[in-house]
Amino acid sequence: MNAPTAHPLPLALLDRYQRHFPLCPRPYAEVAGHDGWDEGELLAALRAATEAGVLSRIGAVFAPNTVAASTLAALAVPPDQLAAVAAQVSARREVSHNYQRSHAYNLWFVATAADRAALDALLADIAADSGLPVLDVPLEREYHIDLGFALHGEAAARTPLPPSPGLLTLSAAQRRLLTALGPGLALTPRPYLALAQACELSEAEVLATLAHWQAIGALRRFGLVLRHHELGYRANVMCVWQIPPAARDAIGAQLAQDPAVTLCYARPARPPHWPYTLFAMVHGKSRAEVDAAIDRLIAQHALAAWPHARLYTLHRYAQRGPHYA
Repeated sequence: MNAPTAHPLPLALLDRYQRHFPLCPRPYAEVAGHDGWDEGELLAALRAATEAGVLSRIGAVFAPNTVAASTLAALAVPPDQLAAVAAQVSARREVSHNYQRSHAYNLWFVATAADRAALDALLADIAADSGLPVLDVPLEREYHIDLGFALHGEAAARTPLPPSPGLLTLSAAQRRLLTALGPGLALTPRPYLALAQACELSEAEVLATLAHWQAIGALRRFGLVLRHHELGYRANVMCVWQIPPAARDAIGAQLAQDPAVTLCYARPARPPHWPYTLFAMVHGKSRAEVDAAIDRLIAQHALAAWPHARLYTLHRYAQRGPHYA
């Protein structure tokens, strides 16, 4: 296994600021003061981590289907066409994540659009361009959605997810703010001022809007968005189970409390080719590690009776923040 990518930031700092990044005019100065850094040193270290590919961005992770409509989708691509189709899909600005996985449905992507109608139009375009039907499995229920998992020390106890406020009605100014947030905060001493200038708001208005979105449960996490592969977590698996709705929610709630599970949610079955309804992601430093974690989950939560499949990530074609324009 290759070593994690070298970077200048301690794991404890990366852990701490995957969420609760300060909402104040000089956030880097606040972080630096808390951790014994100089503001300039911290900004230089964050730039180095970005250049190394460890840090994707510093920014917002919204609850699904609050500021935009989103879905998980897949294509069953003939192997000799996979690279070309993956490039087509990744070129769509609405696609934030795009991976090859070990299944007949071998290309999986996350798409975001202003509303469900726009999302349907996007998926129809992808189907037309690729000549392949799209498997569309929108979120039905979330049990745990937070890829900010512990890298250093013990994982914090998980609290129940707050209720989603649903798809918000946003003003033109709020939509401009969402667009400006896409690439993440600028690595400058006053990043919220830079955001404000980009979306024609005041710095105070930007901070108040972000705080409001946090308070209502739309903004689930604000902080460092990391690339786990570069940090040594080079294996991950999307494990899916064929569980009827009557039993699914109780099992999903159990899995959501397990520290090995980084994502857990319910999505619809699409018979006859996709019978699975419960999804759980597990990340690890090797395939043996993630397989051992799945084996333990199956034994510990009495899942052996339910058919399941393990879809390993084989290649990462796209991994970036959602485009909310």
